[in-house]
Amino acid sequence: MEDSNEMSLEQIRAFLEASQEVEFLARDRAELYDWVERTLRHQDYGRLPRNAKGLVRRYVAKMTGLSRAQTARLIGSYQRGHAVQPKVYRRRRFPSRYTAADIELLAEVDNAHENLSGPATQKLVQRAWHDFGDPRFQHLATISVAQIYRLRKTLRYRERHATYQHTRPATVAIGERRKPDPQGRPGYLRVDTVHQGDLDGVKGLYHINAVDEVTQWQVVGATPYISEAWLLPVLEAMLEQFPFRIHGFHSDNGSEFINQTVSRLLNKLLIEQTKSRPRHSNDNGLAESKNGWVIRKHIGWGHIASEHAEAFDQFYRSHFNPYLNFHRPCGVPELRVNPKGKAKRVYRWYATPWEILRQLPNPAQHLHPDVTLEALANQAAAQSDLQAAREMQKAKQKLFAHLRRKRSA
Repeated sequence: MEDSNEMSLEQIRAFLEASQEVEFLARDRAELYDWVERTLRHQDYGRLPRNAKGLVRRYVAKMTGLSRAQTARLIGSYQRGHAVQPKVYRRRRFPSRYTAADIELLAEVDNAHENLSGPATQKLVQRAWHDFGDPRFQHLATISVAQIYRLRKTLRYRERHATYQHTRPATVAIGERRKPDPQGRPGYLRVDTVHQGDLDGVKGLYHINAVDEVTQWQVVGATPYISEAWLLPVLEAMLEQFPFRIHGFHSDNGSEFINQTVSRLLNKLLIEQTKSRPRHSNDNGLAESKNGWVIRKHIGWGHIASEHAEAFDQFYRSHFNPYLNFHRPCGVPELRVNPKGKAKRVYRWYATPWEILRQLPNPAQHLHPDVTLEALANQAAAQSDLQAAREMQKAKQKLFAHLRRKRSA
């Protein structure tokens, strides 16, 4: 059999007519394919007439046990001038669409904005390219939400990304017991307090968190105590930071807001005061969710002495509140009711509070007399989202460094 590739056409014809069970036994595919190539070369397959080619093809199939299609493939490869040899298996690999630089840039965005949801992060990278013209984001501007979550699982991303803790909701109380009804108008605030821990029986400072229900415009303040005398100036300053007129003030049932001093302030400003209803935990859910996903995420849970309240309040005014309202996208809820009457909120649009305000019908009618849309637009375009986040993070790090020096002293 070793010399069977030296047979003539007459011998091959006689062999095919006489034999039924004989076949060439090779140690591996490489040896079998080598035998096929030597046989075709010896018979000068390319110059044979058609009937002789069919004879050789049947002979090769008989000796090797290969199928007719496989035999034809090997002979075709030989006729095209290629070597008859086994193909090396190569696993199908999809090309990498996003480079290592893209993954590092995504980690940089998440570090700066403290790991927002996938749709919000998608909005940030789109704004970075389309609104602020940052060429580094041209590739990431087309990324899908699912791909963002996949890239966050890669080793390169995890090496360059820091994670933060989640929140715990808090509860408080006062006012008329009903849910506010803004009817699509800005100026209906949800307000809550966030306590910054106790240490050796000494209470830390308090954050005051106010969020507009329609636009999600958010203003955060800080006070050393939540007594009436300390809280009132902070509340007045916070209300002045909103660019539109305030119509409603809704809080939980805590005494820091449900008292005569706050009530007189709101009455003087013609602001309606309401409070959460029993067994309706979502009445102040917007403010409580912002407590966790904004304040706790950036400030944390550790104790901060009340003497630092003024420094934190200044940080909020100068850096944090502008970042939240002009550069941090929020999910805009869309209420859907299924055929069974069950309401469900879906989040298909992510935008900054400034973008949401700008999309309202005739937004200028809601603004304070001394505030214009042009001024707000200029403030929003003064920095890119990434630049604003970096400056906010630098200011925050400087603030916490100051706290550490105070503690060590």
